[in-house]
Amino acid sequence: MAKEIRTIGVMTSGGDSPGMNAAIRAVARACAYYNVKCIGFYRGFQGMIEGDHCVLNARSVRNIISSGGTILKSARSEEFRTPAGRKKAARHLKELDVDAMVLIGGDGTFRGGQIFSEEHDISVIGVPGTIDNDIAGTNYTIGYDTALNTVIDAIDKIRDTASSHDRLFFIEVMGRDSGFIALNTGVGAGAEEILIPEEDMGLDRLLESLKRSKRSGKSSSIVVVSEGDKIGKNVFELADYVTENLPDYDVRVTVLGHVQRGGSPTCFDRTLASRLCVKAVELLLDGEKNVMVGLLNNEIRMTSFEEGLKEDYGINKELLRISDILST
Repeated sequence: MAKEIRTIGVMTSGGDSPGMNAAIRAVARACAYYNVKCIGFYRGFQGMIEGDHCVLNARSVRNIISSGGTILKSARSEEFRTPAGRKKAARHLKELDVDAMVLIGGDGTFRGGQIFSEEHDISVIGVPGTIDNDIAGTNYTIGYDTALNTVIDAIDKIRDTASSHDRLFFIEVMGRDSGFIALNTGVGAGAEEILIPEEDMGLDRLLESLKRSKRSGKSSSIVVVSEGDKIGKNVFELADYVTENLPDYDVRVTVLGHVQRGGSPTCFDRTLASRLCVKAVELLLDGEKNVMVGLLNNEIRMTSFEEGLKEDYGINKELLRISDILST
């Protein structure tokens, strides 16, 4: 028989992503609807360790659905990686009568939550919040759609100046281990080449592709580079290499960086956060734990942390083939 859930905690952890506030709002209001107390922990797992918290009710989360970032702040906690740190966190949850937790974050958040749940018998549900979209148990993570639109807007603006000055731009986007942002924005923005961690394009092929673009009459080009690309050079080294080998190109570099994490979330991300977090609260009340919620084929599904954390998260490499065709 499932234990009665009277208080649910919520936290955001790891890199921030647009839509996290919409997620916090959904947890707080779902708790209010079901007459369950809601406590927010500041700075992720570190806030749990220190007992740094606030009580959230339906009114305390008003007007945050449109805001980027996270009102609960976010941080990575080395102390939580230790049994002693997790024991401190469990003690504070017990003192606050917290029966269950909703953890909003990425793979590191889920791994920490899984260990914590197993060690201290705390009911935990994970909600995927990361711009990288690198969680196997969902087609979309909270913040990914907003990041795509931010990058597309930036590339469109850069293409204007690239065309005006006949330049080749290397544009670096986030994605140390995942090429989702680079691949989809590259296709969406009409990039001539896309470099992602999942595919080693090779320097020779890159040079040949750029030569082909020049021969076809293109006077400017865009290459979208994921920060974790496996070609063996960072974006500035790539630019130098191309300049040395293709002196006819006037090469520039733009690193979009943390601008991709900020801004007001899109309607899609607000709706996704709302759907996932209401379901997370309902699953906890139904006695579920140690799972994540995700959107699969437009339905909210429950997935074990083990499945969600698989490295094969299904990047669509068909888009690379489409990109080759369309960049002709």
